[in-house]
Amino acid sequence: MAEAVVIAENLTKVYKMGEVEVHALRGLSLQIFKGEVVSIMGPSGSGKSTLMNILGCLDHPTSGRYILDGEEVSHLRDDQLAEIRNRKVGFIFQSFNLLGRQTALANVELPLRYAGVTKGRKERARQSLVAVGLENRLHHKPTELSGGQQQRVAIARALVNNPAIIMADEPTGNLDSKVGQEIMDLLLSLNRERGTTLIIVTHDPKIAAQTQRVIRIRDGVVDDTPEAERAKMEAA
Repeated sequence: MAEAVVIAENLTKVYKMGEVEVHALRGLSLQIFKGEVVSIMGPSGSGKSTLMNILGCLDHPTSGRYILDGEEVSHLRDDQLAEIRNRKVGFIFQSFNLLGRQTALANVELPLRYAGVTKGRKERARQSLVAVGLENRLHHKPTELSGGQQQRVAIARALVNNPAIIMADEPTGNLDSKVGQEIMDLLLSLNRERGTTLIIVTHDPKIAAQTQRVIRIRDGVVDDTPEAERAKMEAA
């Protein structure tokens, strides 16, 4: 049986807004296995973004356990969490989040810089760009690239540290349908070729239908009602 790379047990997250407590997660549990392609869906206010922040080591749960690639990270200090995040998580955002004054190569090098890698850093970044089909755009800045090419740079940056998981937040949201499908095809091919574990947060049922499993979030927990199960069957 495949090894679980993400284990979340009874996660809660409570935000205090003055005298009011907002319960974003209410005892959520899930597992994601190595090499899986999983989509996370849910209506606005379901806790989907909060869950992504915790799985991506951007935030701590209020209670519960989160084990990422064999390491419990639930209660680490912020600096420890940042170190784990840099080693084990690659991020792909809807808005690309590239540094405008830096070349594609320099943007992809950034996670290696933060990790203190010096030897072979530029070559690793170059290889990552080659893997996403941008070998001829190494020295172009984001303003010189199309939206699809910018997202490919972001994917190369997410891959460069060989992370345990890649978190993709609406990765096709700022792209037209044709280019968006090209990006989805690229992500799925990287999963097949490298065994990369992909967690895709999306509102788009067409994107979710291309993943191996859909996790639906509602009211801060995994929605396993009969209606949600039917929706999963239809997506498959």
